[in-house]
Amino acid sequence: MATATAELTKHNVVSHDKWTAARMELLAKEKEFTQLRDELSRERRELPWERVESQYEFEGPNGKVPFAKLFGKRSQLVVYHFMLGPGWSEGCKSCSYLTDHFDAITDHLANRDVNLVLISHAPYAEIQAFKRRMGWKIQWYSSFGTAFNFDYHVSFTPGEMAAGKGQYNYREIKPPVEELPGLSVFFKDAEGEIFHTYSTYERGLDILVGTYNVLDHVPKGRDEAGLSDTMAWVRHHDKYTDRYEAAPAGVGQTEQPVSASPSCCSGSH
Repeated sequence: MATATAELTKHNVVSHDKWTAARMELLAKEKEFTQLRDELSRERRELPWERVESQYEFEGPNGKVPFAKLFGKRSQLVVYHFMLGPGWSEGCKSCSYLTDHFDAITDHLANRDVNLVLISHAPYAEIQAFKRRMGWKIQWYSSFGTAFNFDYHVSFTPGEMAAGKGQYNYREIKPPVEELPGLSVFFKDAEGEIFHTYSTYERGLDILVGTYNVLDHVPKGRDEAGLSDTMAWVRHHDKYTDRYEAAPAGVGQTEQPVSASPSCCSGSH
């Protein structure tokens, strides 16, 4: 698979003392960024809430369930709005890239009073088939036949698609496809009332992608310059053309050529 290649051959090389001095200068900025991020997180938690008035009902592996059941035994619910629309042959590759990170963290979140689930607009049978293919264990529900995806502005009606106007990320856009990604957070109080506390879209989802956070630390970075869109290199994990799997210690990389996947969504995530 072709990728952009960052120019590294002419990079500045210095003595250890000069390297340490430059690193300490950057460290000061990193600490400032960390403090700013902590402050932003505090302000996010202090946002006002809105009561969820609609009686949403979703379909899961055991049939229909009311919204409150998605919390399980937890008071906090995080919903990732996964791009999989009715009739799609497969889920969005970029949402899949992000979801590959989720199974490893759900137990940790549960022990901090948080349940994390996926919700998509496709009928449950279509979700189930794609979930089985990807090998994920995360809870995944269908909002098919409900207003949920439209209320949280991640799905667009045929009328909105025809008019080229819809609401996304708190502004009017021309929807590129009928489904887009997002993340919404909810709280359930002791009386069972549910409140919407936060939603984010586009680059607001960036922090959820652990792979990107690792790439941001290496010399080539995300290495996406010159691509048709920022996530053009991403594939479903079973569809990389030149697939290199992490090898055990002492073993070289193993290349497993498989077919590539077309892009189903833009790099605006």
